[in-house]
Amino acid sequence: MRRATQLVEPSGRVSQGAEAVFRALGRSPRWLTRGAARLGLLPGVLGLSQRVYGVIARNRRTASRVDRWLFGRTVAPRDFRQVRWVFLRLMGGTFLIAFTSLRGQVLGLFGSRGIRPVKDLVSQERKQAAPARERWRQLPTVFWFGASDKALTRGCTVGQLLSLAVIFNAAPRSALALLWGLYLSYAAVGREFLSFQWDVLLLEMGLLSALTAPRGLRPGLGPESPGALEVFLFRLLVFRLYFGSGISKWQSGDRTWRELTACRHYYETAPLPTRGGWYAHHLPEGLQKTSTAMVLALEAAVPFLVFAPRRPRQLAFGAFSALQAAIVATGNYGFFNLQSLVLGVWLLDDAALRRLLPFLPESPPASRSRTSWSNLLLMPFLVLGAADILLRFERGARLPERVLRPLTWLHGRVRPLRSVNRYGLFSVMTVERPEIVVEGSNDGVHWEPYGFRYKVGDVDQPPRQVAPHQPRLDWQMWFAALSSPPSWFIAFLARLLEGAPEVLGLLARNPFPDAPPRQVRAVLHDYRMTGLDERRRTGAWWTRARRGLYVQPLALAPGPRPTGSIPRLRWLASGG
Repeated sequence: MRRATQLVEPSGRVSQGAEAVFRALGRSPRWLTRGAARLGLLPGVLGLSQRVYGVIARNRRTASRVDRWLFGRTVAPRDFRQVRWVFLRLMGGTFLIAFTSLRGQVLGLFGSRGIRPVKDLVSQERKQAAPARERWRQLPTVFWFGASDKALTRGCTVGQLLSLAVIFNAAPRSALALLWGLYLSYAAVGREFLSFQWDVLLLEMGLLSALTAPRGLRPGLGPESPGALEVFLFRLLVFRLYFGSGISKWQSGDRTWRELTACRHYYETAPLPTRGGWYAHHLPEGLQKTSTAMVLALEAAVPFLVFAPRRPRQLAFGAFSALQAAIVATGNYGFFNLQSLVLGVWLLDDAALRRLLPFLPESPPASRSRTSWSNLLLMPFLVLGAADILLRFERGARLPERVLRPLTWLHGRVRPLRSVNRYGLFSVMTVERPEIVVEGSNDGVHWEPYGFRYKVGDVDQPPRQVAPHQPRLDWQMWFAALSSPPSWFIAFLARLLEGAPEVLGLLARNPFPDAPPRQVRAVLHDYRMTGLDERRRTGAWWTRARRGLYVQPLALAPGPRPTGSIPRLRWLASGG
């Protein structure tokens, strides 16, 4: 017994060491444990395990200290009911922020007089020859039943009420399922304005939450602890979120990441910078390179600790939380940082969470039985999550066609649901900051600029802290400046010529309050952050240099209005 564990079975068979451990675990009532035990008894695995067992047995004191550091002093099974309870309350808060933020913008973006009217999209899809079932699969949205302005705003109100139900633990499973379906309905018809990574991450987290939430009208902590598969899937999502961002930076071949200069450009070129980002831009170059290297390490190496024992996993939670706090201080990314922090709660267990939140009480013992149908519903997430990781190494690993083809087909089938996604932020760093200034005129000579609420414009206006609100038009203006004018931008200019109040409500300043202008145009400028001395001397946060016209002057075309919602436009001679 000093040399190795001995197992004597009823049949009289005696085994020792690693074999004894695996044969004992093979009698566990949990199928995952039994499956792992069978793998351990395979000839090659068992031989290696016996050697490792022998090394540990000869160094028990040292191994014990390492074991206590990795796993803690207790060997009792970890409970996750309080982790789930806190996570679901925070998920309700995240959905509440998302729907509240969208409600104030929904008519300007998607209303009948908005930039991208949903009713026009639904009407066009109805004219397609595809059967109704296929249309629903490709465009899963409740707005097939009606896409009026009232329906769009009421949907956001319903989302707010359902979010409150989750926060107050009222029928959380049903409320989360409805929230997922409702947000998917907006994302399916929102096109570029609802295609940010935090939108699809919210959908993936929402569907997993609905499948994990306890049953009942007022379930409290729930009688059952989350199963091993549920906990693993949330941790797998944490891994995919961070590792996907890290590996995409390495695979992009972008010089700024390879030369460790990405952070030097990032603070200046972030879509919606903050004051913290302005000051971080002026840090010494050595510190900028160090922070870039830390980002790469946090996203490419630390995610593997997600699958490590308890203590290293808690270190990963602290590292990821610090990373999100730094991003919040230097950039506005809607509710993305909040989501990431909320998701990281699954790296803890109840005991660790109570140390972080000491007001949480001890939870009573839980039943650990799980229904088979619950695991059956969760298995596709496991397959698709693993497939996402494999497909990231498709080129380097040269996956066989018989493996690659079904994985690609599977991802294609579930893509319209936007609930198993690929993540990778800032894989290529922008090194310049072009900004669009939209102007209007009544005579083609004197031009007045429109003012946006949050995006960079006036050089004397300081950067603002916007998050967790997501100003979708301001964000898309940053993307538009990096390429040729997209179709939605031309529609936006048409709405300004119309004087559509829903679209004007998205702006901070309308220089034509009495009547819309006769012409509009867009001018492109290069923006740079001022230096510390220049900022103290002039009070300006930015300097800018004009590039030229982004869109030449436009006016409403004469004649009857076309059948669609967006009016006809005519191009005018360039005004410089």
